[in-house]
Amino acid sequence: MTRFVRLLAVVAVALVGVVAPMSAQSTGTVSGRVTGDGSPLGSAQVVVVNTSSGAQFGALSDAMGRYTVANLTPGTYLVQAQIIGYTSQIREDVRVDAGQTVTLDFAMVSSAVSLGGIEVFANRAEDRRTPIAFTDVPKVQIQNQLGSRDLPLVLNVTPSVYSTQSGGGAGDARINVRGFSQRNTAVMINGVPVNDMENGWVYWSNWDGLGDAATSIQLQRGLSAVNLATPSIGGTLNVVTDPSQQRAGVTYKQEFGSGNFLKSTVTANTGEIGRFALTFSGVRKTGDGIADGTYTDAWSYYLASSFQASPNNRLELYAVGAPQAHGQRLYALNAATYSHEFASSLDGYDPAALQKFPEAGTLWNPNWGPVDASYNGAQYASTGPLAGFTARHYNDALFERENYFHKPQVNLNWYSYLGNGLTLNTVAYYSGGRGGGSGTMGRERYDYSFTQRFLDWDATIAQNRQQPGGVSNAIIRSSVNNQDTWGAIAKLRKDFASDLTAEIGVDWRTAEIQHYRDVRDLLGGQYFECGNASLGRSNDCSPSEFWTPQDRFVVQGDKIDYNNQNTVDWLGGFAQVERANQNGSVYAMAGVSQISYTYEDFWRRDDNNPANFATIESGNITGYQLKGGLVRNVSQELSLYGNAGYVSKVPIFDGVIDDGAGVINPDPKNEKFISIEAGTKYRALESGVSFDISLYYTQWNDRTFNRFVRNIDGAGNDGLVNILGLDATHMGVEFQGAYQTNPLWRFDFAGSIGNWKYANDVTGTYRPDQNSSDVTEYNFYLDGLKVGDAPQTQFSYAGSIYPAEGLSVQLVGKSFFNHYANFDPLGRTNSSDRMQSWKAPGYTVFDLHASMNVSDILPGFSGGDVRLFANVFNLFDKMYVSDATDNSSFNGFDGDHDADDAEMYLGLPRNFNVGISIRY
Repeated sequence: MTRFVRLLAVVAVALVGVVAPMSAQSTGTVSGRVTGDGSPLGSAQVVVVNTSSGAQFGALSDAMGRYTVANLTPGTYLVQAQIIGYTSQIREDVRVDAGQTVTLDFAMVSSAVSLGGIEVFANRAEDRRTPIAFTDVPKVQIQNQLGSRDLPLVLNVTPSVYSTQSGGGAGDARINVRGFSQRNTAVMINGVPVNDMENGWVYWSNWDGLGDAATSIQLQRGLSAVNLATPSIGGTLNVVTDPSQQRAGVTYKQEFGSGNFLKSTVTANTGEIGRFALTFSGVRKTGDGIADGTYTDAWSYYLASSFQASPNNRLELYAVGAPQAHGQRLYALNAATYSHEFASSLDGYDPAALQKFPEAGTLWNPNWGPVDASYNGAQYASTGPLAGFTARHYNDALFERENYFHKPQVNLNWYSYLGNGLTLNTVAYYSGGRGGGSGTMGRERYDYSFTQRFLDWDATIAQNRQQPGGVSNAIIRSSVNNQDTWGAIAKLRKDFASDLTAEIGVDWRTAEIQHYRDVRDLLGGQYFECGNASLGRSNDCSPSEFWTPQDRFVVQGDKIDYNNQNTVDWLGGFAQVERANQNGSVYAMAGVSQISYTYEDFWRRDDNNPANFATIESGNITGYQLKGGLVRNVSQELSLYGNAGYVSKVPIFDGVIDDGAGVINPDPKNEKFISIEAGTKYRALESGVSFDISLYYTQWNDRTFNRFVRNIDGAGNDGLVNILGLDATHMGVEFQGAYQTNPLWRFDFAGSIGNWKYANDVTGTYRPDQNSSDVTEYNFYLDGLKVGDAPQTQFSYAGSIYPAEGLSVQLVGKSFFNHYANFDPLGRTNSSDRMQSWKAPGYTVFDLHASMNVSDILPGFSGGDVRLFANVFNLFDKMYVSDATDNSSFNGFDGDHDADDAEMYLGLPRNFNVGISIRY
């Protein structure tokens, strides 16, 4: 860190030397006309991006097609003209010198088969046309701010978005939009949804290389403009990756960072070779992690290729994947376990709790620990990137929780213009998944030095070695998840001469997901006896009809505990009409989806037909959505918009069938969402000012909440609790803007103030099993409680300076307030307990980003396009609560909803990422 601070000091001194002379430099201008098929095109977007600093400028063409972008710092720019219905045009390496006016005319050609086809397919929103609240994150911002963190962390500067690294493991981030978790936030890559087909979650470790491949990210908040039946209630995250049509060259990027972080990236582009183009990128990433035991060991790859089969037909192939393994910190802790000083600073923290929770340190991780280096047991994975017997990551440590997975996704896109304004866009895709995560099973030996138990590996191994017959009392097991998803999306679009567009589409998906556990590490023994009641495990191997008594003694790679398979079949369709011109737009769409779920247990026989495995089928469940909106362009600078919609969303698999217990929810209800939104967008053509503001209201009715609970009645009975009719209201105001009247600096800001709360008390039903008629009702008192898990008030602000061509420095601040801890509704059964969940203290953190293009700073430099960059996250080393759960049953003190009863993750301390990128 000391060397890095010195490097920043050198950069600061360099800035002082270049700011003064640059402030006196004159600027340049880009101007011209935009025409379409020989006629002037009004309201075409012309975007001008400084290729070194990422500073972005823009203008709209007037009724005669004329545009002007002035006050450009001397340098090299990318200039793009775009308007729906025409082929986007890009001019790269446009040189603008002091006092110069560069004339660029764009002759647009009407064609649906354009280089921007993938953006159209992905339903990308556009200013002055799409009536929703959205934020664009261009590639330059991703490169300058992400710093090889998990992709959603670059979105914390956008309104109503809260993303954290949770325990700090690579790929364990989460994102929350408008108070909705990522189960209700659609994530799409090149127009294809990637949320887990069973539970709606997004595992960011599967997309580790996506930040390097992304051309841009667009977050559409609320119902979004996406016309697929996706869970886009909080919003839709559209990630568009680099196309293959880039100039030929090779780029090498080397990064270093905190926690022995090391990352190497190589990208090669062929450029257009006749009708073919290809881009390939490969990444190698390693590191010990910042929090203890959160190592990362990953590869990632990205492929994009295109083939212009004919003037009206183009094929594109995309493939992305990230085989990886990483250590996890999955147990949130009491504040005192991290730091007694920090715990004492929290309002309401009972000093007596300090005695219960000894201090372990802010980076302590209970999910790993030391082991004597003489233990040389290899570990086994039946599938995934670590398949087979592999050496442990460290020879002197073992992990209770590791994740290893590879989830490739391959898309084949076909864009076809059929003539007479008719276009057919189709994508066929495959997403596989192989891997799992580890845990323990049996009777492990634990250390309780810090109250939160952690494994004593040496004692556990010694215990196993003393057992007769080499039978282990405790093992490390893997929970395996193997999946195959196939899908196709087709959209047929008709452009009419009267500014009217109509579109119909179909969305088909099918997924097969296999779940089982197997033996990963015998921890010094030779066998594990599954079904051993003395270990508290009477049902953890296949039933007697599948094995002989000796088969109970399993070895590494043998299946234990459960073995089942789920299928998800999905068929959806939609129809949409839109009328758009330079005065605005209006659209309406309707969609319907039919989903069915099946569960098959390979270790149980069907009671009615013993020849078959036990199977549960949900039957077809239908959902639908209706939404529409309009934009009114009051002037070339100001536009107003509004949208509304109603969604009846089919519950996720886990809301219909509990595959852990093998029971079906007897009364699954669709979740219903009513959403209303209005806003305005202002884009000053001359003064460099932009401002957006939006108001939203979302009513969430019949929220799916099912939980399989063990020993719910105190008599040893397990069963499914189904909460019925839980409603919540999410409303708020959002704003974002930028101010740049001088090419030497820019100021960006964003903020949101929300009011999210549950709207009623509810009743839950419990039945011991799926065939039981004995139903017990429970009351849950939730009315008026705030929705937790994300701050309801937040602000961000960023100051950027561009003191010289190719040099940029940015300071970003983020402030979060009114962060109520997440809580379990099953813990709210006392009618007299109406207290809000614990509210974590507000906090502000700052990040520093710097980038320098050596070839621009040193005009005579001939070593290729060289860029140096540096990022410091949590610049002032702020200690803060990033995630919290109220009244923890594991780490709470006295159960009165205050600071000593919450379990939490702390934000990571100050850390850095630096690197160099070289392009030839």
